[in-house]
Amino acid sequence: MIKVLRGNPTPEELAAALAVVRARAAAAAEPSGAVGPRDAWSDPSRLAARRVPSPGPAAWSRTYWPG
Repeated sequence: MIKVLRGNPTPEELAAALAVVRARAAAAAEPSGAVGPRDAWSDPSRLAARRVPSPGPAAWSRTYWPG
């Protein structure tokens, strides 16, 4: 709730003050940790971009770290 303690503001001045308060409240409500660009190291699709190892006796050791 907004309360005028001193003075006699016009309706336009009250509307302007309320617009500023609402804009600041909306900016504060936005998550500060917005989703940014993903780091290539943590992106799981980088592992899928390479060829899947062929099956064989040592295939289990190559499933996580291809190449």
